[in-house]
Amino acid sequence: MSDAWLLGRARELLAAVQRVEHTEQLEIVSHLDEMLSETQRRGEPLLVAHLLRASAAARLVTRGLAEEAEPRLDEMLAHTRRHGFALLRADAHALRGRRLMLAEQEDASLTEIARALAILDDSETPDMQFGRREWARMQSGALIDCFIVLNQLGVYEAAEEVIGRAHQSIRDTASPHEITLQLMNRVKMLLGWGLRLERVESYDEAAEKFRVAASMALAAEGPFTESLFPRLTGVSAVDQVGVLAAALALATPDGVHIERLEKLNTERFFPHEHEIVVIALARCYDKVGRRADALDLLRSTRSKLAETISSPSMRLNLARELARLDNVPDVETGITQSLIDYATTLETEMWSLRESQIATLNARREHERLSAEHGAITQQALQDPLTGLPNRRALDERLRTLAASADAQPLAVALVDLDGFKGVNDKQSHAAGDDVLRIVASTLRDALRGDDIVARYGGDEFIALLPGAPVSAAKQALGRAVSKVAALPHSLSHGVTLSVGLVSLRPQERAEQVLSRADAAMYEAKRGGGNQVASANSMAVDAAVSKPTGSGLDDPSWGFEPPT
Repeated sequence: MSDAWLLGRARELLAAVQRVEHTEQLEIVSHLDEMLSETQRRGEPLLVAHLLRASAAARLVTRGLAEEAEPRLDEMLAHTRRHGFALLRADAHALRGRRLMLAEQEDASLTEIARALAILDDSETPDMQFGRREWARMQSGALIDCFIVLNQLGVYEAAEEVIGRAHQSIRDTASPHEITLQLMNRVKMLLGWGLRLERVESYDEAAEKFRVAASMALAAEGPFTESLFPRLTGVSAVDQVGVLAAALALATPDGVHIERLEKLNTERFFPHEHEIVVIALARCYDKVGRRADALDLLRSTRSKLAETISSPSMRLNLARELARLDNVPDVETGITQSLIDYATTLETEMWSLRESQIATLNARREHERLSAEHGAITQQALQDPLTGLPNRRALDERLRTLAASADAQPLAVALVDLDGFKGVNDKQSHAAGDDVLRIVASTLRDALRGDDIVARYGGDEFIALLPGAPVSAAKQALGRAVSKVAALPHSLSHGVTLSVGLVSLRPQERAEQVLSRADAAMYEAKRGGGNQVASANSMAVDAAVSKPTGSGLDDPSWGFEPPT
């Protein structure tokens, strides 16, 4: 099984899992898990990310498995962050939003969608490591997962923007399956939007939404025949997909649609299609004088949906349709019309909340974008881009913090310089010099403790801070670093070694003073031939710094640590 086959198969299974019976869904989930294990064994990061997504998404549409999606989404977030897959990281947030919708945590779901959109807003430029087509497909997939949640929430203006962006992503490279999916999603959105417009008595606008949805349903016919959706050969799309048939019926309710909708009402639906099909069928019943059948259908559907988690907007659409058709007043109270009036007022108030939801989404989206941007800028400002170590600015901040902390005392400070580095730049190249700096930085970092700090001070100089380490212990640790660099293969180090000057921070000593003493100690290590650690007590260092000439090697207070 090639990597391309695994990815293609995962996409086929995801298309199928939404339309098959529960037993088959469980089989598909199991198969996807096997494929995920295989990709993790191979270790190709991008393929692993795609299979984590497929495994989580399949569980979100399989009854009883939504909770199992959570650890896979957590792993997907960590994996995509670690490998820099921004689009798939956005998709992980979008899928988490879908999971929270299933748990009826609408506000938390909206926050996840805001995070996803903030990442997508900053990922508009294609990353050519994926190829243009694959990048566009990942962007479109993440946008569609965001759209699904926004559509369920009934935030249709934002949903329309997002599905439009998804269409733009793949308009030049879309497969028939992707075109069909886009059209079906747009039809579902327009029908939900039209039903909600009716709830605030905007009937002309609602009719226009239904008309556009019907034209899209007919346009889906061509690509549907070549898509991955389960289908019957020679049977039209509107006879196989409930939401497409409902679009035609809601645009022109009539008895001609009844037989088709009755058949589709007994089949499995994509999520949140059932309510649309039932409302469309009820209107067709009512149009031909079968109101009792319409009411029976609506009541039985409402009873079934009470046991499942439905879209909040769709639940309201169903309740309103039932109230609209059930116009026989109660004999004792006669409150049916009053109830409808109250419902209309309530719905008008709820409709006004859409502006609040959109404002909240935009505010959170901007907040997430700015937070990410600020975090990235802060990281760049404190990190050396070549070695990944803290830079001089970060070092100054850490040194001030440690100097003021009693827990960090004694604080050993070492200045590390590379012996022979200039020759690498002159005889090899600056690129080779950069490679040496990266290798030395990594080796030095690995030789010290986890809470020790190694920073690039500039050029070929590094600073090490060892909190809580007496000079004797620090000398041993830095001696190990000297030995490890000296033992590196010549092809990596080009013969570069380390000269280390080691001192201990004095009480009330300023950062520039302790670094100056460490620099003086480092030059004593250089004069001794390099490839060693030189340390001194405060008296000896002061004396050595004051000497105008001479190496200071005759001073017994200087101690040298050759490689062991």
